Amino acid sequence: MRFQLLDIVFNPPHPVTGAAVPPADRLARTVRHAVLAEELGFDSFAVGERHAGDVLSSAPTVILGAVAASTSRILLSTGVTVLSLLDPVRAAEDLATVDQLSRGRLEIVIGKGNEVLQYPLLGLDIAQQYEYLEENYALLRLLLSEEDVTWEGRHRHRLEHATTLPRPYAGPFRIWHGSATSRFAVELAARWGDPIVTANALQPRENYQLLIDHYRERYAEHGHDPAAAFVGSGSGGLFLADTTEAAVAQYRPLYQGQVDAAARRGYGADAVGKAPSFRTLEDAVERGPALVGSPERVAEKILDYHASYGHVLQSVSVNHLLDPAEQEDVLRRFAEEVAPLVRAEVRTDLWSARDPRRAAGFTAVDHDAPAHDPATQDPAPTPAAALTA
Repeated sequence: MRFQLLDIVFNPPHPVTGAAVPPADRLARTVRHAVLAEELGFDSFAVGERHAGDVLSSAPTVILGAVAASTSRILLSTGVTVLSLLDPVRAAEDLATVDQLSRGRLEIVIGKGNEVLQYPLLGLDIAQQYEYLEENYALLRLLLSEEDVTWEGRHRHRLEHATTLPRPYAGPFRIWHGSATSRFAVELAARWGDPIVTANALQPRENYQLLIDHYRERYAEHGHDPAAAFVGSGSGGLFLADTTEAAVAQYRPLYQGQVDAAARRGYGADAVGKAPSFRTLEDAVERGPALVGSPERVAEKILDYHASYGHVLQSVSVNHLLDPAEQEDVLRRFAEEVAPLVRAEVRTDLWSARDPRRAAGFTAVDHDAPAHDPATQDPAPTPAAALTA
């Protein structure tokens, strides 16, 4: 199993105290968490993208540029690049710049986003969000893989002899598709032979399972190699304590704050993909995707979901309302106490030396390489101390 830390960079006032974190401090914490994730052995760090609400990730490639300059090994990603909102030319330029700054450590996840206010804000028609996504993706792929592009579509003016610069570091980087509520994203991924990341954050397991199963079915129908049909999974929050009972008791106010915040925006449990389907934390832990509990219980839950999803990438996020020291403690415990238990049970070629589409600059340890075959081992990571010497 591979592991990713995702930060959507939420920054609302604390629901109990009303205290607000200055944007500069919140953004600095995002970069610090990326550095810590690399030190702890996470495989990937991802930044979200939102253009409405109390969120500071409106310019994810800028944040990833800062992360690229502060790290040397970890894979960089997005969660998600809201491609329905973007000009593919600008997206190709921005993303390839991050790819160059990181020396080939970029992969991205694309999607339409789930924030309805983004479309009128940027002068776009939300009724055409899927059309935007499909057309923008076709053009983005073309721009990343070819030069001297001539192209014509429905929602953007014609291009003639266009070459975006910079070019990607070592050829086109891999693109995943974010899946949450609609078949459209998994259909698009299956058609192009791309991997998917299921949101797995707010709804019952069965809702996401239907989309994953449909993806694999359509992927095979399109004739792609099933070995490349990687699936990643998000999570409905992460919090660890010595016992599951203690974790639930400590995390309950934050989860309830999430439910209440959704209600203030008019979203109830029936607002699929926009609000938690589980009204209590106990229910989310027992029947939903929340990774809240002891390290052993959380590892067991990831493996239980793996038995359903067959996912080989687990993405996690720490709650931005926790004390900064507590956020870092949760990440350390996850890396040291949860990840090894899961890796021992789930092996994958994703991002290993056996993965032909692996990002050129990714050099983390391949935990799944046979110990007796040094040729399949990735280069050992440079000790963190040496990087700052």
